[in-house]
Amino acid sequence: MKFRNFKMVDYVVYGRGCFNQLDEIIAPRRKEGKPMIFLVDHFFEGKALLNRIPLRGNDKIVFADVTYEPKTTQVDKLAQQLKDELGTVSGIIGIGGGSTMDLAKAVSLMMGNPGSSADYQGWDLVKFPGVYKAGIPTLSGTGAEVSRTCVLTGPTRKLGMNSDFTPFDQIVLDPELTANAPINQRFYTGMDCYIHCIESLEGTYLNEFSKSYGEKALELCQDVFVKKQVWDDECDDKLMMASYAGGMSIAYSQVGVAHAVSYGLSYLLGTKHGIGNCIVMNHLEEYYPAGVKEFKYMVEKNQIDIPTGICKGLTDEQFETMINVSIGMKPLWENALGKDWEKRMTREKLRALFEKL
Repeated sequence: MKFRNFKMVDYVVYGRGCFNQLDEIIAPRRKEGKPMIFLVDHFFEGKALLNRIPLRGNDKIVFADVTYEPKTTQVDKLAQQLKDELGTVSGIIGIGGGSTMDLAKAVSLMMGNPGSSADYQGWDLVKFPGVYKAGIPTLSGTGAEVSRTCVLTGPTRKLGMNSDFTPFDQIVLDPELTANAPINQRFYTGMDCYIHCIESLEGTYLNEFSKSYGEKALELCQDVFVKKQVWDDECDDKLMMASYAGGMSIAYSQVGVAHAVSYGLSYLLGTKHGIGNCIVMNHLEEYYPAGVKEFKYMVEKNQIDIPTGICKGLTDEQFETMINVSIGMKPLWENALGKDWEKRMTREKLRALFEKL
């Protein structure tokens, strides 16, 4: 048996206020005359965080429009603009939620690889390292800060650039940066982590590596969303570490049904990843009975509205598009249902599930 040789993030700094060390952290990575590009979630336009970004020389802040999840066209356009204007750069620093971090990883890779990012959607297709990249999450839950993928919606599918060149060179985990996140957004992103854990811990790919991280991440999510009565700094601290551990857990296993179905929604309807997972998880009692029961309790306790009826009125052709994207996520289905998953999840059954959403 051949074991995966797992590439991890090179450097990690954690702690309240550690964002203030960013200048000193990236200083050795600066190349003379080549700027650092700070790719910042557009949520922070006009906000105080911008004044704390350590701009030097000809550094630039570029706002990432993450109204929708990153598309290959958006990545290609950004990378090309930087190449045309600057030739090359010292690095890309992504500051924001999972979409911004995925965008930063993808743009970094496309600064060092030819063609379109759509050419690299899949496993181990990236041939060359990109430029230096650092990830600074301002939301906790996606695990994008530690994963070896950056998920992109391409011309024909939604799939990540999965490669050993994709993980960040540096991550800065400062729970203070998540303090002002909108309540709903914080919940949806936190549930992305919770659902990661349920899918990983109940999957056929499970091993002690993924189990150790997954159990800890799950425990931290339960502390925050089940046990805590009032949101406080400790919740932000715990959720940031849950996101990290949850991301590490799926590195050696996989996610499952909720993520596979959510990819279909996102590709066709542009549904954001966290909320898409929640919409799907609401209907997965058949696959994750205990997890769905606890999920519904957390939704009620935290007074969150999960959208319903989002597939109402779709055409047969639109359902087929979603089914094709979803059924294409083979490792996810195999992790969830085993090697004979195609007998258990037919196109008809998947269509019925989409119709409930």
